[in-house]
Amino acid sequence: MISAGDFRNGVTIEFEGNIYQIIEFQHVKPGKGAAFVRTKLKNIKSGGVVEKTFRPTEKCPQARIDRKDMQYLYNDGDLFYFMDTENYDQVALTSDQIGDALKFVKENEMCKVCSHNGNVFSVEPPLFVELVITETEPGFKGDTATGATKPATVETGAMVSVPLFVDQGETIKIDTRTGEYLSRV
Repeated sequence: MISAGDFRNGVTIEFEGNIYQIIEFQHVKPGKGAAFVRTKLKNIKSGGVVEKTFRPTEKCPQARIDRKDMQYLYNDGDLFYFMDTENYDQVALTSDQIGDALKFVKENEMCKVCSHNGNVFSVEPPLFVELVITETEPGFKGDTATGATKPATVETGAMVSVPLFVDQGETIKIDTRTGEYLSRV
């Protein structure tokens, strides 16, 4: 159990039958009345964000989230297959459980599979990936001074904005959290 006075960013709690992660918290001591803790909570299963207010003495059970490194093998229609590299067990996840997490992930790459009490609710891709550009318009010499970008399709099928000097067939580094181009490799 964790009391509201001990809330910190990133802590996961069980509240009203759901599992929430604390995104933001603020301990408020008004001039008149009792102190309280104002929080922004993200439902880790649905992704929705709610604002709740707690008394500092209120207690919530702390949720234990298991993050396990697994290798993304392939997708077969609506199912995505992952393998535990320690015991070679395979797990099939639906596209609802995965969402957009595998937008920048190639087959045979390592991901973190997040679960609570054995129920998988999300997949975390690696923070940075290196992908080859399969399609983009050719760049023009001298157009680099403006810092302009152009759309490019990478080998996983995702779209990324890249600088004008990047050409088709080049390998680029992408931040999977934001989907932004970082550099050429």
